Amino acid sequence: MEQKNFIGRRKTSTARLYIQPGSGEFQVNKRSLDEYFQTQARRNVASLPLDVTESNDQFDIKVTVRGGGVTGQSGAIQHALARALDDHNEEWHDVLKAHDLLTRDDRMVERKKYGQPGARKKFQFSKR
Repeated sequence: MEQKNFIGRRKTSTARLYIQPGSGEFQVNKRSLDEYFQTQARRNVASLPLDVTESNDQFDIKVTVRGGGVTGQSGAIQHALARALDDHNEEWHDVLKAHDLLTRDDRMVERKKYGQPGARKKFQFSKR
């Protein structure tokens, strides 16, 4: 398997993932996964497809992720990694699908409306 790239998206984040067979090195924006994501929860979200398919030390992964915050970025990495593993091994498709990792999470921030301080919040009502 040569190096291939895959795209994953979540909220306003976009992750471009490069994968090739290797020793299990995981880099995000030229830093290690542990260095880039400070909390264990974000690391777990990003590497969930590897845990589900039990392929933790089989691939070298390099990711370039842009936009959004840490939650969106970890979700975008998860989506790209699930797509990459699905392309690599057809047998993993059912496992990834069962854990709902191949579906893009299309939830976005609701826009702010005029005459209100936010998307749903209203200014305080004064009767007198």
